[in-house]
Amino acid sequence: MNPFDHQTPVPGIQHIIAVGSGKGGVGKSTVAANLSVALRSLGKQVGLLDTDIYGPSVPRLFGVLGTKPAVNEKGQLVPIVRYGVKLMSMGFLIEEDSAVIWRGPMLFKAMDQFFKDVDWGHLDYLIVDLPPGTGDVALTLAQKVPLHGGIVICTPQNLALMDAKKAIDMFEKIKIPLLGVVENMAFMKIPPSGLSQNEQTDKIQLFPKGELDSFLDSRKISKLAQIPFHPHVALTSEAGIPIVESQPQSDEGQIFKKIAEDLVKKMGAS
Repeated sequence: MNPFDHQTPVPGIQHIIAVGSGKGGVGKSTVAANLSVALRSLGKQVGLLDTDIYGPSVPRLFGVLGTKPAVNEKGQLVPIVRYGVKLMSMGFLIEEDSAVIWRGPMLFKAMDQFFKDVDWGHLDYLIVDLPPGTGDVALTLAQKVPLHGGIVICTPQNLALMDAKKAIDMFEKIKIPLLGVVENMAFMKIPPSGLSQNEQTDKIQLFPKGELDSFLDSRKISKLAQIPFHPHVALTSEAGIPIVESQPQSDEGQIFKKIAEDLVKKMGAS
């Protein structure tokens, strides 16, 4: 029996997109948050589900730490809305410093509740921020609901590529169409002393340049974007205002918007 034959569509949600990575620390949640805000800026109805049970970061990324969701008349949790995006996270249900010590069955139940017991309403896109790695959460998600695409986040070095390959393999094995890879912190732009803002800037590699491009070419996998490292991305994330919201005209804000536009084209104009 194929475990993926029993997926149940979530009423009102048109597209569910998973954002994953083979390892932590590559900016997966930051990309998921900014992609969500960018899709909302295009006029789409968007939700963001943080499925990192052990290390939820969406409440901090959106500046809503300590916020508790309301419960509607049907007993469903009402998502927190920030910058027009509907948010749900384990971080809304526990204290930030509290550890979640759960085995697999409890994770399975939580995944079920995030869909059945949350009042998502109508959404054009639900972005799912997966935990790092290739464990129970992604498998459970793929068994429960139809996922329309997956995006893998990777930094340039081979150490990250090694784990990104596992995330790509996971998406293939659990029947999630791979939409492409985002190379995050791809480089840092350094303006040479004395140059005006309109002149060419130099780039430095924060990480040793690995074999990501040749791997993607060999597998015919799209690179959705190269996102440069800029301190403002980290600062706005810490401040709870994703850079697409706080600095939409920045180079990084425009790159996230382009990813969102390309995603809408791939998924269709609906």
